[in-house]
Amino acid sequence: MNILDKIIERKKVEVATAKSNISLEQLKSTEFFERKTLSLKESVTNKNGIIAEFKRQSPSKGIINNTASPLEVTSAYENYGASGVSILTDKDFFGGSFEDVLNVRNHLNIPILRKDFMIDEYQFYEAKNIGADVILLIASCLSPNQVEEFTDLAHELNMEVLLEIHTEEELKHFNPKIDLVGINNRNLKDFKVDLQHSVQLKNLLPKDVVSIAESGIYNLEDFIYLKEKGFDGFLMGEYFMKNAEPARAFEEFKSQISK
Repeated sequence: MNILDKIIERKKVEVATAKSNISLEQLKSTEFFERKTLSLKESVTNKNGIIAEFKRQSPSKGIINNTASPLEVTSAYENYGASGVSILTDKDFFGGSFEDVLNVRNHLNIPILRKDFMIDEYQFYEAKNIGADVILLIASCLSPNQVEEFTDLAHELNMEVLLEIHTEEELKHFNPKIDLVGINNRNLKDFKVDLQHSVQLKNLLPKDVVSIAESGIYNLEDFIYLKEKGFDGFLMGEYFMKNAEPARAFEEFKSQISK
């Protein structure tokens, strides 16, 4: 069993427990459920395309940064021009929580992506409940039919969908309703990074699709390479979070790409 399989098995237990503790009606009763959401697709298209991530740890890297403040970091991301922020909400493998989103939602005016392993409709109501604007759907965890059904549900809840793919086979998960397509430079099963593979996949997408390069962007050269190859957006977390001061790391990176 690879790490992705382990995460999904744990996620099934986590969702079942959540369902027994909090009903859908309770999820629908909070202030964020009726808020007007923000468009990540529009923000990526109109700004620099960087979706900056708040992430404490990962299965491949272990602890990345467990002292940074979500509000301090994400506020800096916004102040220095990020198109959106991605916040991990998986606790067991990434050290995230719903509170990380709740603590920043009222302070940010850019879209928030709830980054998690979405396998059940219930999780979409959770995302709406905490104020997320965008949902991540990971193709390797879902069938094409599930992707379409979950996309419809996200849209019913006025949230956008970022579909993540890594293989040519997973292109079958794409449908025209998808808002953005992310191509993960890192294989979730063995964690190998291959930027050229991602470029090849991008070239197989319809020309009008907003494309996001995800993970494994370790330096300015990687960013420039992917941008020159036509990617519209860039989901980056470890590059900033591994710094003792992620906010300053983002500021410096932003100044470099603006030159």
